[in-house]
Amino acid sequence: MDALEALLTRRSVRHFLPDAIPREVMEAILCAAMYAPSADNAQPWRFVVITDRAKLETIPRFQPWSNMLKEAPAAVVVCGNTEKQPEYWVQDCAAATQNLLLAAHASGLGGVWLAIYPNQARMDGLRKLLNLPTEISPLCVVALGYPRGKLPKVDRYRADFVHYNEW
Repeated sequence: MDALEALLTRRSVRHFLPDAIPREVMEAILCAAMYAPSADNAQPWRFVVITDRAKLETIPRFQPWSNMLKEAPAAVVVCGNTEKQPEYWVQDCAAATQNLLLAAHASGLGGVWLAIYPNQARMDGLRKLLNLPTEISPLCVVALGYPRGKLPKVDRYRADFVHYNEW
């Protein structure tokens, strides 16, 4: 799958097969995440891979839109080191998350971005669940797994959203 095809066919997947994700596949998508651009090349991203069923089923207690974690075989928590990059860690980690989602799709996996930051209760819940150090802030959780079914392609291009040279 080429890059443009991956961009145009990636969809948020919320239903997963129970099959485990091989470690080499997980490492490949994490590697792709780390190829994202970052301000001043600070690379503040840090990742916590969760495969522990009890931890996956705990997250919906404080992130109410994350029930798909109850069937996902894995999740990646994308975090930022706020000491390494206090100003732009959110943008940097968002870029890494998009790379992760595209790499997952290109690898035959499905995923969905679950917001954590800036909701303090969600951040505190993950901080406690994962024993995150104080300088590490969670941005989001990405539920991952092999999709249970295929989602149709959608056309999201809106010419009326585009302006050239001025508004």
